[in-house]
Amino acid sequence: MSVLTRTVLPVLLLGSLLTGCATHSDGTAPLNQRTWPICSVIGGLVGGGLGAIESSAWAAGGGALGILTGGLICYAQDGDEDDDGVFDRRDRCPDTPADTPVEHHGCPLPQYPASVKPVETPVSEVITLNGNVLFAYNQSDLMPEARSELDSLMAKLQNADVASIKVIGHTDSQGSDAYNQKLSERRASSVAAYLLSQGLAPDKLTSEGRGESQPVADNDTEEGRAQNRRVELHINR
Repeated sequence: MSVLTRTVLPVLLLGSLLTGCATHSDGTAPLNQRTWPICSVIGGLVGGGLGAIESSAWAAGGGALGILTGGLICYAQDGDEDDDGVFDRRDRCPDTPADTPVEHHGCPLPQYPASVKPVETPVSEVITLNGNVLFAYNQSDLMPEARSELDSLMAKLQNADVASIKVIGHTDSQGSDAYNQKLSERRASSVAAYLLSQGLAPDKLTSEGRGESQPVADNDTEEGRAQNRRVELHINR
């Protein structure tokens, strides 16, 4: 066997072995650019073993040549170990977690919170109805004038942009708190029942009484007490 043949044969065999194991594109093989030290060790062992077939002197030379060749072969590979779509040679951020969007250098793209549309505050309107017009003294049944006043509001209340209507009854401070609470509830219910009878959608309408707890005027005067005896229609759009 010629000297050239004995020199080239170990290199060709070593190159064939390492190239078959090294990673080219998908990062799944055990030998690639990062593992060049392992390739050098393998190369040294293979080269030394092949050289030893000839003599001990050839073993040393083959081992040295195998170390150099093995390291170069693996270092020349361009794998993608973290599978981010960027080859290891250009990847400045190795070991990127799976499914992480990266830029062209393999580093994670900055993540920004998704834009959130601000919640629109419901537009509300309050219509105040004088209780003395709606009810007789200390009563909760609607008077004829009250029905006419509510009828005039039906077109507005039935508008498609109205989301909900709350009927709230209020009283003045004459009488006990408990009595006034019940009276305000009955009056609110009477207004709500009439609106329902005129075709207002039941799922849009609620009622409640707040008794004497929310005065809008002084209860020490008759004029103030008259203002406090009221029913409010809270319209939300």
